[in-house]
Amino acid sequence: MQTNHTGYDGAPKLGSRIAARAVDVVILAAFDVGLGQLMGFGFDWLALAALAVLVYFAGCDAAFGATPGKRLLGLRVLGPDGGRPTARQAVIRESFTLLGAVPFAGPVLALTAWVWIVLTIRSHPLGQGKHDILAGGTRLISVRRGDLATEQGLARSSRS
Repeated sequence: MQTNHTGYDGAPKLGSRIAARAVDVVILAAFDVGLGQLMGFGFDWLALAALAVLVYFAGCDAAFGATPGKRLLGLRVLGPDGGRPTARQAVIRESFTLLGAVPFAGPVLALTAWVWIVLTIRSHPLGQGKHDILAGGTRLISVRRGDLATEQGLARSSRS
């Protein structure tokens, strides 16, 4: 699979992936706690918070190619064609995030999904997890820092 991204450094290490996800979890936890304080921590909150998590990850990946955590760690999600994933691909790729919201069984389901994804990432030659394969061939790449700054500058200047 070829990519049209010139600053491609290959598949990121597992530690970078986990660190990026941790940054995003902190952002989402702050949002979800604030939401719970506004509306109460009932079933409605759980459903809305789960939807917010999916929208955050899939929306950022489709719109920007990265969540704030991925961007901070120099990571990018690519679609099968080498550009950003489509909204559909991003939703499929991140749909496993909903598993944690399943009442009672959620934590076990989420942990099982995480282990499955990590194992498939580690065994795939391009570092693709099962979630990438199910999404049609998306993948996470590392982007060289200089190229990341150039990409951000180009994005800002194209909006002007």
